[in-house]
Amino acid sequence: MKGLLETFKNIWRIEDLRKRILITLGLLLVYRIGSFIVLPGVDSAQLAGSSTGGSGLVDLLSIFTGGAFTRASIFALGVMPYISASIIMQLAGIAIPAVQKMQREESGRRKINQWTRYITIIISLFQAPGYILTYVDAEARPANDPMWMPVSVVILTCSTLFVMWLGERITERGLGNGVSLIIMIGILARLPESFIQEFVSRMGYGGGGLVVVLMEVVFWLLIIAGNILLVQGTRRIPVQFAKRVVGNKQYGGVRNYVPLKVNAAGVMPIIFAQAIVLIPMYLTQIPALRDVQWMARFSDYKSVGYNVTLFLMVVAFTYFYTAITVNPNQLADDMKRNGGFIPGVKPGKATAGHIDELLSRITLPGAIFLGIVAILPAIAGGVLGIKDGFAQFFGGTSLLIMVGVLLDTLQQIESHLLMRHYDGLMKTGRIKGRQSATYSGMAAG
Repeated sequence: MKGLLETFKNIWRIEDLRKRILITLGLLLVYRIGSFIVLPGVDSAQLAGSSTGGSGLVDLLSIFTGGAFTRASIFALGVMPYISASIIMQLAGIAIPAVQKMQREESGRRKINQWTRYITIIISLFQAPGYILTYVDAEARPANDPMWMPVSVVILTCSTLFVMWLGERITERGLGNGVSLIIMIGILARLPESFIQEFVSRMGYGGGGLVVVLMEVVFWLLIIAGNILLVQGTRRIPVQFAKRVVGNKQYGGVRNYVPLKVNAAGVMPIIFAQAIVLIPMYLTQIPALRDVQWMARFSDYKSVGYNVTLFLMVVAFTYFYTAITVNPNQLADDMKRNGGFIPGVKPGKATAGHIDELLSRITLPGAIFLGIVAILPAIAGGVLGIKDGFAQFFGGTSLLIMVGVLLDTLQQIESHLLMRHYDGLMKTGRIKGRQSATYSGMAAG
């Protein structure tokens, strides 16, 4: 306990780190306040009593906005349009060589960021009316006001741009990745309420009592520990650098490592897979398709068909996303250019083949574990009987985002401490976030 207090004191002593933490907390507070501001003209009491909320789709979408989605807040769309635009530009960088070339240049990256903002506006203009018509109950909306809909669409679009701006300011002047922190704070905002509901349910008649609650918490902590292992797990490939003698000085001749992550794809496979399997949920919102039996069964996130499909798609997308994010040929070329080689493996194609083989081996257990994480909320809710709100924190995108973002933020804090010769956050080992470079350590050679 004494060491923990000393660490907090050290963090507060560093002026730059202190300012960054306060700026981050201040901007996140602005976002949380905005998530409670309801669209002008919407009757919040009527909205709370409507039957629109409560479906599996609404719960899944609302968890990323901290409840703003179900409150018809001005921040109801959150940063999701920006995330969609970023994914579109990322895929464009894979499919279009011109965009791929721009990603390697500073001026090109600035232009891509500008295009991402434009695409965000377009997506928001399409999503805003769909959100209002589908999820804001007609009785809660003002009647006989033809200007309310276009004004609300403009407000939702501008609010999305404001949230995106908040995220960029946090990244620039605060601590951690701003957009990721905004998503994480929205997820964490639902945790206390969900846990209290689960606690009250278990303490009631036939709920199992305090022992069951403690068992659920222990199970949840074990899942979090497994997710940390998944995020931080790496397979280190030893790389030897050739010696070079220039004058009286010797360069190189050291051994370094290329860390291949067990989960190089991060949370993207779950996001892609969930976006596809959620299509039946979206379609069942259409009155004409609401009574289609197979679609209704498949739209239940606890059903066997939904979870088997989600698991298989997560495994497939993990391999796909790993293949497009980690390029063994580029790693081998960079290694050769820096005068490095893997002991016992010839440079060039043989090195690329060796890295590709190792990547395939470690991706399989990573993909299977990621698929299990994706369906854990259904297991927690359907098999263990945990209430839906709290079950969402037992796996899926929400848990991976929380673990990954917290590790990234703690890694930045630890870097500030070590840079000023303070002890890190841990006595042994170092915190590794999701964004550690795949080719880190090469430049040092």
